[in-house]
Parts: sequence; structure tokens; C-alpha cells
Amino acid sequence: MPRRVLIAFDKFKDSVPAQRACAVAAAEIQRLHPEWHLDVAPLTDGGEGFCPILVEAVGGTFHSVTVEGPLGFPREATFGMVEIDRLTAHARALLGVGAGTATTSTGERLAVIEMAAASGLALVPLGQRNPWRASTYGTGQLLRAAADLGASRILLGVGGSATIDLGLGALAALGLEFRDASHASVRPPVPADWDQVRQVEGHVADTFPPIVIACDVTNSLLGPEGAAAVYGMQKGLRNAEVPRIDELARHMATMVCAHFGKILEETTSAPGSGAAGGLPFGLGVAAGARMVGGFALVSAWLDLERRIETADLVVTGEGRFDRSSLSGKGPGAIVALARALEKRTLVFAGAVEADEADSAETGEIYAITPSGTALGEALARTEEFLAAAVAGHFS
Repeated sequence: MPRRVLIAFDKFKDSVPAQRACAVAAAEIQRLHPEWHLDVAPLTDGGEGFCPILVEAVGGTFHSVTVEGPLGFPREATFGMVEIDRLTAHARALLGVGAGTATTSTGERLAVIEMAAASGLALVPLGQRNPWRASTYGTGQLLRAAADLGASRILLGVGGSATIDLGLGALAALGLEFRDASHASVRPPVPADWDQVRQVEGHVADTFPPIVIACDVTNSLLGPEGAAAVYGMQKGLRNAEVPRIDELARHMATMVCAHFGKILEETTSAPGSGAAGGLPFGLGVAAGARMVGGFALVSAWLDLERRIETADLVVTGEGRFDRSSLSGKGPGAIVALARALEKRTLVFAGAVEADEADSAETGEIYAITPSGTALGEALARTEEFLAAAVAGHFS
């Protein structure tokens, strides 16, 4: 019987965050086997939960500021600050920072920000989702607040965005100006107003901390695999609007690249430039932001390989486990790593793609939702179903 169990769930989308899913599973296992040692590691890849999961893992601090939400209404958003010396050597290497030691500290502080806290799709009611009017201005305000607080570097997770503004809203918050034919400021520069923009002015301060963007999306900015075509519909864009917003995006990208002396085709075709509505494009061109694989960084930050290696059993899961789950992040990556280390793995998911249920690559996988359950009920009762499934297995 296992004595050391690693519990590493991702979120059950639209229902239960990763931290809560881990807590539910851990409570049931501990209730049934109080003598077992449980190691809990909530997962994230850059979207919701990115900031609290990473900051709590290394004992960082949280700071809240008032920012503009995606549609301009004020809201409180939180970011974290962590001591870089507390990170694993692998995580520091991915972030491009030196490895401090116990006796020789770098003294650097890293701000951890998730754009979903300021510009996330979950902040916009379903009937109000409109990427023509949604802005990343609030994300830029978070970046600026972190710099003002003394961050040496900034780590930005970019999952779950409500926007397709190329990150121009964030750049406006960092000092750029977008002006119309009469030289009036277009602020925030949302897509609905892009046809008015005639000039880009200003720069991000040279002293601004380096930005690293955590993201696993590899889409380019424009075209059939771009930000609007692939992700626009879930943000409220209609299919018929894609060509127009893409045309305007190219217009704005051309002006921004010309202003910063960058080559348009290189920057817009770069892998990941179309993530989060093009935020990596804007921050890359104007602030020199660079990208790192989201789950690779999280895995290094949480020291997942070592924790799997020391476990007798790994328990993981997410809202839906399908072919995309095996693409190298989240529970699929946990399963692959555990399999390589010859560790038994259990996967509990809200829904399971039929092909994956029988795949030897997935370990033991269980759908927690009773057959015939309507989606609304399944989402409302995820915690209950997860607890029952875990208890049923470990009884």
C-alpha cells in the first residue's frame, strides 16, 4: 500500500480551482488513511491560479491594487512578490537569473502577475463579452505597480484573457501614447478605435524590470492560426468579424513595429505572439519581454520531478481529460513523467475522452461525473463528485 501520495490537480474549468480540487482529494484520502503522508501541489500553466499557486509555494507576499478591468470598470487585482533565492535552480535558469546561495543572496525580488486578475475573460459576464472593447490596460497597471514596489523582474502568466488588443492597452499604461489625426490620445487603444490611430509615441522606460511571459500557446499573431481566428469566438467575437479585426490588427502591428524599429513579419509570426490576444507581441516589441513555457516553468518552480520521484502514488486530474491533455502540460505532463519514473498514477476528471480512457499512456483514469448528468449540474456538483470518486477508490 502507498505511504506517500502526491496530489497534483489542475483546475476543473468553470467549476473548481486547482487548490480546491487538491484540498477535496486530500481530505478524502487523509480521512480514509490518516497514516499516509500527503504532498499537495496544485497545478497551473499561466491562467487562473498562476499567481497564488506560485507565490504560496515559496512563501511570497501578496499586494492588491485598483486597476481597470477588461471593460474599463475599476476592480481590485492582486499580484505577488517572491525572493528569487527561494526558487529552484531550474526555475531560476528558466527565468534567466543567477543562482543565489544561502550565504550569497542575490537580493532580487520577482513579481508574479496573472493577466486574468485584471484582464481575464472570467471577469466579463457572458452577455457582455466583446473583444472590440476589451483592453489590457489593467494588466499594464499591475506591471507598473510591481515595478513601483521594487520588483527586479516580472513573471507574467497570460492565460484566460478577454482581449484581442495586441497588448496595446498594457503599453498605454506603461507610457505609450496612441494618437488620432487631430493628435488627441486614443486611450485605451481598443480594437473598436484602431481605425482612428495615426501615430504611436513614447517608450517603456529603460529602467523598467525585465518581463518574462509564461505561456504554452504557440499561435502567431495574425491569419488563420492567429489570435482572432483561433480564440476570438470564446471572447465574444463573431466569425464574420475575424477578417476585419485581423486587418486592423495588422495595421496597428505595422505602426508599433515601425515605431520600435522591428520587422513586422518576424514579430507577428513568432510562436506565441498571438497568445492572450497578442499581449506577448506588444510587450515583446515595446518592452523586450521574452517567453518561457508555462508548464515547464511551473514544474521547475514546484520541483515536480523530485516530488513525483519520492511518491509511491500520484493522484491528478482536471475538468476534461482528452487528447490535448497529453500535449505536455498539466495532468498529462504529470502522467507522462510519473510513467517515466514508473510511478502508479490515478487521474480523476470531470469528463474523459473515450480514446484516452483506454490508453496505456494515461495510467488509471476515472470520470467523476455520473452518466447522464447535465453540464450545469456537473459544474455545480464537481466537488461532491470528486470527493465521492476519490473516496470510492481509496475505501
